[in-house]
This record gives sequence, structure tokens and C-alpha cells, in this order.
Amino acid sequence: MISFADVKKSFGKNLVLNGFSLDVLDGETMIILGYSGTGKSVALKHIVGLLEPDKGHVEVDGQIVHNLDRDGLLHLRSTIGYVFQFAALFDSMTVEENLTLGLKRQQVPEAEMRDRVRESLSLVDLEGSEALYPAELSGGMRKRVGIARAIALRPRYILYDEPTTGLDPVTSAVINQLMIRTREKLGVTGIVVTHDLESAYMVGDRIAMLYQGRIRQVGSVDEIRRTHDHILRQFLDGRPEGAADADTGAFVIQEVE
Repeated sequence: MISFADVKKSFGKNLVLNGFSLDVLDGETMIILGYSGTGKSVALKHIVGLLEPDKGHVEVDGQIVHNLDRDGLLHLRSTIGYVFQFAALFDSMTVEENLTLGLKRQQVPEAEMRDRVRESLSLVDLEGSEALYPAELSGGMRKRVGIARAIALRPRYILYDEPTTGLDPVTSAVINQLMIRTREKLGVTGIVVTHDLESAYMVGDRIAMLYQGRIRQVGSVDEIRRTHDHILRQFLDGRPEGAADADTGAFVIQEVE
């Protein structure tokens, strides 16, 4: 299980997370929903130790992440696949080389690496693409390679950072189906950071709304769709990128990333 406990994080005077608490249960896909720039990606980075909280902690399988030593953190990261917003592939490497980079760090045997590459590319419907370079791939294909790279690690968890951003509706639907397929076939626990409602409804088991640095509401897809919370309702109804302050009613634009 992944657990955020009263996490606070600031960058200078910019308060990003302000008492962020959330439990992600084994086997589920949790959606963290919110306006662009509200700190959703910041929350993800705490899970793998790329950021440390100013207060509170993040716990993964009973381990407090920021207390881990170098070896402990490396082991933790070996159990987590991370799908970056823009795929983050190395342009000078082939698809196969991008997929095997993390496996080499884990000292996976050569024959097993080849098998994992084939299996992972098959799962995202990119068989035979091993020798291609990122420049030869469409945006959607690069996202699928990013998912394959995460799958190749055989992780316990997969973190998706805005997986459908910049994609057309058809390609977004393909990515959503791949996330569902990954959960069903591999049994991984997923956290998906997004502001894409269609993706959230299709992929998620539960949805948590991040607003002003903390979780505003969390529930099943049906519970969130039926919510009467006026802040969340405003977001779901597609109003401008901001929200009425819960106490004053004043219009507030979110500017935190």
C-alpha cells in the first residue's frame, strides 16, 4: 500500500502540498484529479524519493520513503514503474535500448532482458519496434513505449503522470485501454495523475480530487460523478481553470506546479 500522511511541501514561498493525505490500496488504480498546476506531479515524485516532504511522510509497503538509505531507495524504485508525461525516451537509443536501460541497472540476465522487451512491447501492441528510434514514432507510440518500459521492470506499482496529455481522442482511448490491460494482466497497483475526466472515469477504481494542496474528496467513480461538493462540481462541469474559494466564494486561479 502507498500512504501519504499529512504531507506538506513548499518551494520557497510557494506552498504546493498542504496536509496531503491519501491511501492507495493494493490492486486498485487511484486517480489523482485536479486543475493543471495544483501539485499532482509533485505528489508522485514523493513516492519515489525525488522530493522529500517538509512535514509528514509517504509510506510504501510499510517503509517511510524519506528515511531510506541509498540502497533502500534503489530497491524501492525497482518495484515502481514511472510513466512520464512526455514519455522521456532517450532520442539516441532505440526502443529496445530504452527498455533495457533500467533492466541493466537491475542486472537482469541478457536472455531474460530480451524476453521482457518482447513481452512488454507485445502488451502495448508494438511488436517488432525494437530497432526504431523515438524520432520514428508518433506521440502515441512514444507513450506506449513509455508504458512498455515501466512494464518491463515487472513493478508492483506504476505511476502515470498525465498519460493522455497532448494526444488525440482515439490515441487517448488506446492509452486508457493499455492502462486497464496492464492492471488486469499484471495485477499492478496504479496511480494516475490527470485532469482528463474521460480517462479518469474509464481507468480509475477510485478518484481523489486535489485542491489547494490537500485532498478535497475521494470516492468511487460513481460517487465522484454524483458529488454535490461545489468545488469538485465546478471542475467536473468544465468551468474555467480556477475555483470559487470554499469560504469566501471569490474566484481563485490555481498556479502551482
